[in-house]
Order: sequence, then structure tokens, then C-alpha cells
Amino acid sequence: MNRLEHVNLVVKDIGATLEFIKTAFPEWRVRAKGTNQWSGKQRNWLHVGDENYYITLNDGAEGDMRDLSGHAPGLAHLGFAVDDVDAIVSRLESKGFFARIKDTEHPFRKTYYYVDPAGFEFEFMQYLSDKDEQRNQYTSTGTTQVSSETVNPVNHQPGTYASC
Repeated sequence: MNRLEHVNLVVKDIGATLEFIKTAFPEWRVRAKGTNQWSGKQRNWLHVGDENYYITLNDGAEGDMRDLSGHAPGLAHLGFAVDDVDAIVSRLESKGFFARIKDTEHPFRKTYYYVDPAGFEFEFMQYLSDKDEQRNQYTSTGTTQVSSETVNPVNHQPGTYASC
């Protein structure tokens, strides 16, 4: 079996990103944490997840994240298939995080994209069908809403939305 076990992210503030992740997935726990040397620099790290999958967070990030609305190379987003996207949206909004992109009109899935405090984009998708041909239907419904402003990763203020 081949599977993606973890993703390793470098952030400026582990605590802020950890709060975002734990808000989305309250059942996840910190599996391990410590310090290490990376290219001559001391940094803290932790693993947050469950027994099978996790995200590694490392502090000590330098520089700026790529512009998510641009075309520079780099990570576009981390995508999660979830059982109850409405619960995740509710928890995130209660902590002041607002969706940058949302598509709730697709007949076979509901999708929300959020930017965490470090500037990484997280996609949360709930499939509304068990049929592969429906789940994998990628034609646009024309109802995706994209914020016309970048959501501020510091204060998570929502942008205005316009249909695409």
C-alpha cells in the first residue's frame, strides 16, 4: 500500500498554526515534539495528527509565503476529505477564520478553503456521493465563490465574495 503519511511545514509561529489545525480537527493530538538543527539553525518541531497521518510543524521560517492568487511555484494547498465540513466551518469561524474560497453548490461535494496564520491554504471537502464518477466530476458549476481580497492570515478578516 502506498499512502501519504505526513506533510512537513516550516512556519514562523508553531502555536498559531497548531491552533488552526486543532480547531479544524479537535480529535488530533500532538504526537511528538522536540528541537533539532537544520542547516546550522536550531528550531522547534512537533507532529500533530492521529495514529496514521500527521503534519509536522517547524518554527524558524524566514521570508514571505508565495502569493496564493499568483502563479509562482510552490505548495498551492493541503486538501482534506472530511465527514462533516459544516462542523469544521463552524469551529473555524468561531475562532475568527473565514473561508477564502467556497463552493457549496456542486451536486456531489462541498468545499471550503482557508488560509492558516502561516499563510498555508487548507482545503476541506465533504463528498456527497459514494460513486467515483460523481465524486470525481470536475466540471465547474459556476458557483465557486472566491474572495476578491486575500484573507489576512494575522486577523483572519473575511474578504468580499463574488461568483466565478
